Amino acid sequence: MKQTERILRHLRDYGSITSLDAMKEYGIMRCASRIHDLRMAGYDIRSETVAAKNRYGEPTRFTRYRLGR
Repeated sequence: MKQTERILRHLRDYGSITSLDAMKEYGIMRCASRIHDLRMAGYDIRSETVAAKNRYGEPTRFTRYRLGR
């Protein structure tokens, strides 16, 4: 199964994915590039920037991807 297929399946099954999810679950190191590939293939994928804190309590941001309608 291709990386884009894994990401698409994850989006359909769980609703969203982050780069950390992709790395931990599937060993995909360049999630944003695979999302770009899916968009170029015609999939409506939305991006949301999420603010959180890292394990040291410092502010950080990451992107969560979701399938559009």
